[in-house]
Amino acid sequence: MAIDTEQKSPSDGKVWGIFKLPFRHTGNNTRTTPSSSSASNLYVQTQPHVEGSNHHGSAISVSSVAKSLLPTRRRLKLDPANKLYFPYEPGKQVRSAVRIKNTSKSYTAFKFQTTAPKSCFMRPPGAILAPGESIIATVFKFVEPPENNEKQMDQKSRVKFKIMSLKVKGPMDYIPELFDEQKDQVAIEQILRVVFLDPERPCPALEKLKCQLDEADAALEARKKPPEDSGPRIIGEGLVIDEWKERRERYLARQQVEGVDSA
Repeated sequence: MAIDTEQKSPSDGKVWGIFKLPFRHTGNNTRTTPSSSSASNLYVQTQPHVEGSNHHGSAISVSSVAKSLLPTRRRLKLDPANKLYFPYEPGKQVRSAVRIKNTSKSYTAFKFQTTAPKSCFMRPPGAILAPGESIIATVFKFVEPPENNEKQMDQKSRVKFKIMSLKVKGPMDYIPELFDEQKDQVAIEQILRVVFLDPERPCPALEKLKCQLDEADAALEARKKPPEDSGPRIIGEGLVIDEWKERRERYLARQQVEGVDSA
C-alpha cells in the first residue's frame, strides 16, 4: 500500500506541474518581450508622423480659410468711392457721374447694374479699359415727386447701383455677354448708394459733380466729331493722291506733245 502511494505522488506532482505551466506563462507575459518592445517602439516612431500629417492638414485648412476672409483685390478705382450724388429735382430726370479708373496691370471690363432699371440708365453701361485708363460714366435717374410735397433729400433712397469687373485678355469690343460667359471670374467692385443734394445750396460735392459732368459732356462731343485730316491720304503702295494726280497730268501732257510731233 505504501508503494502505491509513492507511485501516485509523482503522478500528482506531474499533474500540478501541468496546471502550473499556464501560470508561469502568464507570469512571463507580464515581462516586456523583445517583440512587444519592438512593436511599442514602432508605434512611438510612427506616432509623430501621424501627428505631423494632421498638423499639416490643419495648416492647409487654416490658410484656405484665411485667404477666403481676405478682401478681394479691386481692379477699379471709383471717384466718388461708394456714393452717387444727384441734384434733388422732383419730377425731372437728373444726372450723376463717377470716374472709373483701371488700376490693374491687365485689360479690365466693367459693367453697371441697378435695382431700378426702369427709371435709371448709365452711359456707357459698360466698357473695356486698358491698364491706367479712366473714363467718366454718366448715370441718369428720374426723381419721383414726393408725397404731400415733402422733401425727401434726407431720406435714404432704395435705389442702388452695382459695378462689376472682369479681367480680359486684351483690347476687344465690349459686349455684355462677357460677364455671362465668365461668371466665376466676375468681381463686385462696389455697391453705390444714391445721395440727393440740394441744388440751391452749394457744397463741395455739388461743385465736383458739375465738373465731372462737364468733363463727361466734353469727352462725348469729342467722340462724336469726325477725325481731323492730318494731311493727304495715302493709297495703294504708299502713293499720295496729289502726287498721283501730278504724275497723271505730266503723262497726259507728254502724250499730247508726242501726238503733235508725229503729226
